[in-house]
Amino acid sequence: MHKKQNELITLLTDIMPGETSLTTSIKGLSLFRIERSFPRTPYSYNSEIIILAQGEKRACLGNDVYTYDSSHYLVLPVPLPMDCEGRTEPGKPILGLTITIDPIEVGEILLDMGDSRQETQSLPRGIYGAPMNEALYDATGRLLLAVADPQDKKVLAPMIKREIIYRVLQGEKGEILQALAHRNRRFFQIAKVLQKIHESYSNNFDIEKLAKEIDMSSSTFHISFKAVTDTSPLQYIKNVRLHKARTLMIQDGLNVNIAALQVGYESPSQFNREYKRLFGVTPAKDVANLRGQHMVNLQAYA
Repeated sequence: MHKKQNELITLLTDIMPGETSLTTSIKGLSLFRIERSFPRTPYSYNSEIIILAQGEKRACLGNDVYTYDSSHYLVLPVPLPMDCEGRTEPGKPILGLTITIDPIEVGEILLDMGDSRQETQSLPRGIYGAPMNEALYDATGRLLLAVADPQDKKVLAPMIKREIIYRVLQGEKGEILQALAHRNRRFFQIAKVLQKIHESYSNNFDIEKLAKEIDMSSSTFHISFKAVTDTSPLQYIKNVRLHKARTLMIQDGLNVNIAALQVGYESPSQFNREYKRLFGVTPAKDVANLRGQHMVNLQAYA
């Protein structure tokens, strides 16, 4: 165990003595504690950096599995619906934090770095894992110390959060996150479309229009979209809607029909069919199961 890991565990345990998902007053920073293991289940990841102090999670995208734990962090330059599972040991809950990725902030940091590397041509997948290093352990510890102090939280925490993003940009595979800031034109274009889908998921999207909006031919758009997300545009939109509906039912208490309408479904029967295809059970049964397991804040489990 890395000597800094114990410090992170202690700091997170002090802040979160019981299972919770905590949205801090620092923009883009959340903390979470999960007491028990959970099986592979569909979840929706935001565009974020995830650092664990304890426990293990696995994100599954297609045939690829990304394991993140106290020695490896996970980076999602773009939001992705996929499967996740978590593993704990007795008396050792999953403890971690997430930092939301803002493309503008990433671009600003790269400008400050004065990095003049040329644009890359190969199109990366929209997720990667990388090993923790001394600088990241140190910055994460200082961030948690700042979170626990009312004055430091206001002044130091935002700066340390920015430092962590800087360290990730510098770290192994950091060029994938750099691609978000126009370092890879096609990746940047697809990221814009994904963000639009997440912000306006209830809209009726015309796939051809989406391609034209980012100056791509239909074939290039589909190939590029699949390369980044491992799915088609239509399936991605469907998955985002179903995950949003799940959140509305679990966290906001909406009933099945209202949740379906809110995310853009006109037919409740179609919503029920597609929901069961993705999650394995009907919406009503899924909500009952999750509430019975006290898995109310879904984002903590991603």
